[in-house]
Amino acid sequence: METSNYWIGHFKANAQEKRVNWNLNPIITKKEVETILPGLQAWQLGETSDGKHLVAAATKYAGKIGDKAYIDAVKLFIKEEQKHGNNLGHYLDAINKPRIKKNWGDTLFRRIRYFNTNMELWTIAVIIVESTAQIFYQSLKDATECPLLREICTDILIDEAYHITFQTERLAIIFESKSGPSKVWRTTAYKYFFYATSCLVWFAHKKVFKAGGNTFESYSKKMEYKYIKTLKRITDTGLALWI
Repeated sequence: METSNYWIGHFKANAQEKRVNWNLNPIITKKEVETILPGLQAWQLGETSDGKHLVAAATKYAGKIGDKAYIDAVKLFIKEEQKHGNNLGHYLDAINKPRIKKNWGDTLFRRIRYFNTNMELWTIAVIIVESTAQIFYQSLKDATECPLLREICTDILIDEAYHITFQTERLAIIFESKSGPSKVWRTTAYKYFFYATSCLVWFAHKKVFKAGGNTFESYSKKMEYKYIKTLKRITDTGLALWI
């Protein structure tokens, strides 16, 4: 379990890493573009959120636990997510495809986030989305031969692994502060939230998932593994079960 100051140091150091060679030409086939474009545009939009509602929730939470450094850690986390959106946007520009301004999935999640001021709900939601993102960007990488896009995906995948650890550690702290009875219903609530969101993301981006070699069954198994791994981390038990 790392401190907020540790994560501030991590995000600042990671911001100095340059893993994408922008001198590469975006060599991509028309067929690949037809397959990945809607998903690429949707995730690019989703990665560009200003994060103000998350910062508001983090500020409220940090005040309660006396950890002001957590606010700065969250701001740096958001900045790293925005880097992903910028990189994907630059790629869309390079292949002469538009950046979209509206998507039903993004609109849905933004509306949910707008009314959410609870740090626990924020954290589990981010963990789930980051988990689906790992599968999405690996699928996107596997669905193209374009060296530039593959480097962008690799950079995002490296970041996402740390993001999940950052958020899971926070959820473990929040979970540990709850009473015994509430921990029981929380594990059930996490499970159904995880499962429902996973299904929603599959149906929104199944074209890219399939292009990357996934079926709904294999995708579900990967998400099951991620769910169980998350629950084990926050509850320190091997009793986490999928649906």
